[in-house]
Amino acid sequence: LLLTLLAGAPALVGAQSLTDRVAAVTAGPVRFSFEARPGVCGNGRNISTSRSTSDWEPWCEPGPVRVAVELRNGRAVDLDTYVGGRWRTRRDPVTDLGTVEPADAVAYLLSVTRDGTGSAAEHAVLPIALADAETWPQLLALARDSSRSRAVRRSAVFWLGQAAGEAAVEGLPGLIAGPDEDLEVKKSAIFALSQLRQGGGVEPLIQIARSNRDPRLRKQAIFWLGQSDDPRAIALFEELLTKR
Repeated sequence: LLLTLLAGAPALVGAQSLTDRVAAVTAGPVRFSFEARPGVCGNGRNISTSRSTSDWEPWCEPGPVRVAVELRNGRAVDLDTYVGGRWRTRRDPVTDLGTVEPADAVAYLLSVTRDGTGSAAEHAVLPIALADAETWPQLLALARDSSRSRAVRRSAVFWLGQAAGEAAVEGLPGLIAGPDEDLEVKKSAIFALSQLRQGGGVEPLIQIARSNRDPRLRKQAIFWLGQSDDPRAIALFEELLTKR
């Protein structure tokens, strides 16, 4: 009977979600790691999401993503994310949960964006964006969720724009057009559109500049179009100026 119980123990631990394993700690520092998406590298503190194509490249170590969470009364109160380097030996006890599946890590981190206190909720968005998983649907949901803090939503909008996927391009203009959305979140969405690669956000920005009811958002869109050096933006400026 004892041998049977021992044989079943690893399977039982493996079946537990990361959320359950962290919840069992309740207080103190917790660490875990997971695979980063391709192109993510770092030097311990600074993190890059795309490898340089120039002749010289600074030292940048590929993943994994390492997350350190400080728990108090079962809730995350602080959260730090690292890529590259190694864990430093701590004098105080720390619970290291080892390497987990990216999807399991994302599920836990999403719970932190909802339940975490202090800076933990906002800081949980970064490792979600770095995970080797398709996370843009979760980021879009965070950006649209008015029950989340402004900081969480703005961070989600930023990383959504960095993802540069077509689905993100489709979601951001809808967020900006929402009549009840926070102004600062809308401005973050406009900035995210301006960061899309290969001019992917130019057309949505032009539409905002032409037809959005809020002059502050139109001005914001025009500002970022002015940074694009795109012929479509220049054509819009000519159109607007000739109407004066």
